[in-house]
Amino acid sequence: MLVRMAQSRPKNANHPKRGSSIKVEPIRDLAAINTIKKQLADKPRDLCLFTFGINTAYRANELLSLNVGQVAHLKPGDRLDLKQSKNRKYRGTILNETVIRAVRGWLEQHPDPRAKAPLFPSQKSGDALSVSTLNNMLKTWCRDAGLKGNFGSHTLRKTWGYQQRVFKERPVALLMTAFGHSSEKQTLDYLGIEPDEICALYEMEL
Repeated sequence: MLVRMAQSRPKNANHPKRGSSIKVEPIRDLAAINTIKKQLADKPRDLCLFTFGINTAYRANELLSLNVGQVAHLKPGDRLDLKQSKNRKYRGTILNETVIRAVRGWLEQHPDPRAKAPLFPSQKSGDALSVSTLNNMLKTWCRDAGLKGNFGSHTLRKTWGYQQRVFKERPVALLMTAFGHSSEKQTLDYLGIEPDEICALYEMEL
């Protein structure tokens, strides 16, 4: 009787141990954000996705659920309501000029202008991009920008929150509501904001 020995798969060094998780980081440096935008300047779909993500608190799967008809008519300052994937409730976001400019730039070259077409389609299938694909895209963009750390699809959402807190000094309680968190500590942990970073906010003399 021939018994086949199962080949052991190589361990993924980036895979969390059982019962633990790898924390995905925000992009903390504004210069790195601008570097990534420059890298994506000739890729309007990717530039739009990146810009949309870091300017809103939407989850990756919510962003990827968008279709052309939901955004084609929008202007700066307009409200976009999306159903949240966790609680199925609608959450509204006001889209700024940067997002609308990126959307319009992409729609000018979008391969399928129909209202029901995915806003962010795969180049191969034409279906909406998957979260796992976006995850890999984020890792590549951040690596090419020279960033060290663990980045993924949640990086977009976390970057929005981090920039809002650290550079615009938005109240943690406000961000907690935007993210749907149960405590301010959860929000600070989620954004990767360390206690010394918070203290540094008060060192600036006015």
